[in-house]
Amino acid sequence: MSVSPIVIKVGGALLDDTAAMTRLFLSVKDVQATRPVVVVHGGGPLVETLMASLGLQSTKIDGLRVTPDEHMPYICGALAGSANKQLCAAALASGLTPVGLSLLDGNMVVCEPLADQYGAVGVPSTADASFLKSVLAQSTLPVISSIGSSPQGRLLNVNADQAATVIAELLNAELLLLSNVDGVLDGDKLLISELNAASISKYADEGVITDGMKVKVDAALASAENLGRAVYIASWAANINDILNKKTGTQILPSALTNTPSKNADLPHTDFTKGNAGEVQ
Repeated sequence: MSVSPIVIKVGGALLDDTAAMTRLFLSVKDVQATRPVVVVHGGGPLVETLMASLGLQSTKIDGLRVTPDEHMPYICGALAGSANKQLCAAALASGLTPVGLSLLDGNMVVCEPLADQYGAVGVPSTADASFLKSVLAQSTLPVISSIGSSPQGRLLNVNADQAATVIAELLNAELLLLSNVDGVLDGDKLLISELNAASISKYADEGVITDGMKVKVDAALASAENLGRAVYIASWAANINDILNKKTGTQILPSALTNTPSKNADLPHTDFTKGNAGEVQ
């Protein structure tokens, strides 16, 4: 691939908004005319609904879902099954050619358990990019769920932001983390246009960036450092080219590209309690 691909992560809440899915995939179609695109997704709300209907308790620690191994068949069904196929169907309706995948397919990504307290939660690492590159070479749209596996074959639930980060690293791609918030907000509920390691630490110490948004920002910063380029946190309602052209969203900058964080008061304000809690599968 001579042109750098774009990896787009979408939160599971997108599945509840058919119009937003259509807008996003039409924007993807425009971008795909000149650059390869990969979609990586979570499915938190779908998992929550399924767990509740089955009478199974679902808890989180530091924004990450605790996943007992006995819950994995249901979580796999929700993420790699229902969520993945709903997104593929929406992409198909928008004139794209989707290919539904999970992290473990084609040995793209290998995972290891995070810690015993989290259960079957995985930490992903890049493995072999050849399969995914061959899929992209056919002008298709890979739609990848955040279900991974250990080398021993243990299915693992991976945070979707971290899943998207590892796919971006695998392809040396630009990374967009999209959800139902405009970006990262400061203590005055204003959108922050740029963040780096120092400012992220400051906002975290002040309790401004917490929980799911902290997981998202940490994943974005790690990817920015590894890739040597900015990672974008923005809304899936925004035009992809507008995000890449820095007209909206929050850029997470690597240490090689440090700037002073700034506020953009002209951009829409989002409710702070929703904005920096984030949506994490």
